Amino acid sequence: MIVYGGRPRRTRTAGLIEELAATAGTAGGALGLLLDAGALAQGLLDADFARRGHDEDSALAAACGALTLAAVQAWQGAEAGLAGAPAAAGVRAALAALAALELPAEVDVVEPEGYAFYALYPEMVAAAAAELPESELVVIGVRSIGTSLAAVVAAVRGAAAPVTVRPVGHPFARELRLGPRLTARLRAAAPRATFAVVDEGPGLSGSSFGAVADWLEGNGVAPARLRFLPSHAGAPGRRASARHRRRWEEAARHVVEFEAAVLRGPRPLAARLAADGLAPDGGLVDLAGGRWRALRDPAALTWPPANPPQERRKYLLRHGGRALVAKFAGLGRPGERQLARARRLASRGLIPAVHGLCHGFLVSEWLEDARPLPPAAARDRAALADALARHLAAVAQEAPPAPGAAPVELLAMARANTAEALGEALAGELDALDEHVPALARVARPVATDNRLHAWEWLVTPGGALLKTDALEHHAAHDLIGAQDLAWDLVGAAVELELAPAEEDALYAAVARAAPVPRNPAWRRFYGVCYLAFQLGAYAMAAAGQRGVDDAEAARLDAAAARYARHLGRLLGVS
Repeated sequence: MIVYGGRPRRTRTAGLIEELAATAGTAGGALGLLLDAGALAQGLLDADFARRGHDEDSALAAACGALTLAAVQAWQGAEAGLAGAPAAAGVRAALAALAALELPAEVDVVEPEGYAFYALYPEMVAAAAAELPESELVVIGVRSIGTSLAAVVAAVRGAAAPVTVRPVGHPFARELRLGPRLTARLRAAAPRATFAVVDEGPGLSGSSFGAVADWLEGNGVAPARLRFLPSHAGAPGRRASARHRRRWEEAARHVVEFEAAVLRGPRPLAARLAADGLAPDGGLVDLAGGRWRALRDPAALTWPPANPPQERRKYLLRHGGRALVAKFAGLGRPGERQLARARRLASRGLIPAVHGLCHGFLVSEWLEDARPLPPAAARDRAALADALARHLAAVAQEAPPAPGAAPVELLAMARANTAEALGEALAGELDALDEHVPALARVARPVATDNRLHAWEWLVTPGGALLKTDALEHHAAHDLIGAQDLAWDLVGAAVELELAPAEEDALYAAVARAAPVPRNPAWRRFYGVCYLAFQLGAYAMAAAGQRGVDDAEAARLDAAAARYARHLGRLLGVS
């Protein structure tokens, strides 16, 4: 199944350097500075890799390492409550040295998934680095996120600036390509140094960690000198090779997870909330992994499906007699974008009120008296139609950080998912959509689509108003879809809220009075097929991941996948 994806952000190099220089020394900006310094270094080093065909020990690599180390020192000072002037001067000096080099005019910056989606914090890696042995240390970061995290490890241990590498090749069998100078440097350190490898993951195959370890062991580093600093304590997934799996089981790993470093660390999340004027009256109640369902609808006979590994961290807290929810929105720019969008939508009465952003967590009202949207037969159809039209009209005015998958990519995904789930013969029915792709691509107008119009994401207040929850980030999620033409949400609303054909037409007309809507006559069938194929793939993949872990959840996910399969089959002509 094709579900996941991502796109780099094309950015002016000079603009990034200017932004970093302006951020250095600002109150509360040290974490963003660290993340942005890592992003700039990643973009520059990836561009250099593309030019050379390998990673190399170069003046650019040294300047990038100096910048990330200076940014870590600024962040460490801010976390310790120290004045930031000396650290800011160090960052500006590193930026000046970098700017003196011959740099590309633009770079492709990758938004690290750990910072944006999975609540991977630098302090987790800093705490893990404190466990490393006292010895000569060579730190290797795997780009993208390893560019900044490896600098954290190096700074904590007083080591030299880290090496960063970009594993390439098949996602399940990656390898390193290192130039002669970098190869000679690492081989020279092999007999005596400890090598610490830093990345998020391991994921489905663990091949990024594995690629670094394969190269090091092949160039004289004894396995006993390898140390891994991953983002979680789990093993590589089912696509890992036997060699990588065996190494992972035997290797020394240093992990400090979120609960220890962020919830209960030197500056725990509750204390940060208190500093922002949102001191919890008691503890934080974990709502992630589908736990929110028991609070939202405790009497429900059946729960909606959840994909626990992909759910963002979220906590219920009470402050001043109010119930609030703190949900991970992302460190740095992703969290700031969500806060700005939340304020815009809340000001129009479309989502619950928002209170602010605290250390990557967006804090908003938890509406205890609201109830989930009733089953289709019991809904106030007029109220739903009005809420949908207002919400989609607002969404249509939201500019995305970057466009999502193009129509040709959507159709390729739909073919693959349909073939896997329903067979090659039915997937062949999608061939008729090929002729519409160029025209749809010409008129597509990507906006920050909601992408999550499922019935359980709507609440009904005691006064009868409908509010949308979880409406902020799915156009920038860790999946293939991204920001789409409004057609994506129009077909999504029809599927998820079980709209009758007349209701679909009325919604289209209502949104058209306030915002641009798709005009190409093929849009409804094309986006309908793609939407259903994507949802089918996402729920089928999630179900596979839960089998043997939580069979009740797997059954709910399987049922959702089967529903999308039925819809898709009918749309393709299967009775």
